[in-house]
Amino acid sequence: MIYVFKTSVDSPSKLESAAALLHEILPETLWNFDLEDCDNILRIDSELDIVALLADNAVFDCVELE
Repeated sequence: MIYVFKTSVDSPSKLESAAALLHEILPETLWNFDLEDCDNILRIDSELDIVALLADNAVFDCVELE
């Protein structure tokens, strides 16, 4: 399943922090940020409950998009 989130990751330094977290909690998962999008989109391809994982470990704000 592909999850799509609007995030608060809007700079290279925030991206670095977010990437470190994602590598830690989702080591085998494909994900990417689109910082050129006005919503600073994060896409994650995973079968895990990503929403719960991010809520428990968030270093950035994110809202799942429909």
